[in-house]
Amino acid sequence: MTKIKICGLSRLPDIEVVNEVLPDYIGFVFAESSRKVSRQLAEKMKKALDRRILTVGVFVNTEPSEIVQLCKDNIIEMIQLHGDEDLSYITVLKNEVSNPIIKAVRVQSSRQLLEAQSLPCDYLLLDTYRKDVYGGSGKNFEWSLIPKLEKPFFLAGGLNARNIEAAAVACRPYCLDVSSGVETDGLKDQDKIREIIRIVRGRSYSCN
Repeated sequence: MTKIKICGLSRLPDIEVVNEVLPDYIGFVFAESSRKVSRQLAEKMKKALDRRILTVGVFVNTEPSEIVQLCKDNIIEMIQLHGDEDLSYITVLKNEVSNPIIKAVRVQSSRQLLEAQSLPCDYLLLDTYRKDVYGGSGKNFEWSLIPKLEKPFFLAGGLNARNIEAAAVACRPYCLDVSSGVETDGLKDQDKIREIIRIVRGRSYSCN
């Protein structure tokens, strides 16, 4: 079954609802964003989180030592790189920690995605391209650009209750990644989180 990630949790009440519905992953954003959390808040939220849910730290061109420390302190269990991180950057992290790495790609072409598979990451994350914006656009991209990929991928970019079922069927991702699609006025909406989990879990999708 396709997995689901709720990204951009920033308040303790967000933890309460995900503990109820148990998505596979949740994301803490450490990059500049309206959803950015401090290390202290992330640590508090992690302690309150059901252990069955894995935590993903989202970073944009962050000093690797900061990421390594968050991993070693067990605040995050997976690393999501959403900036200009290249092969050498990822290799540095791989040499320091064993935590799985997700590399985000802002999709512009099929060839770009095929080339991204050569990076030493464990997963790709496919997101919408907007010039000078690293993520969180809340907009879809053209799913037909996704070629047959050998590397498992997270699908992001404007997913919500209206389109997530179509996205799962059309793209067959490893994981569906939702953030603004479960928000109201910029904050996580508990009812929207419950609804999207119900939709995704309501039927089984085979992934790549």
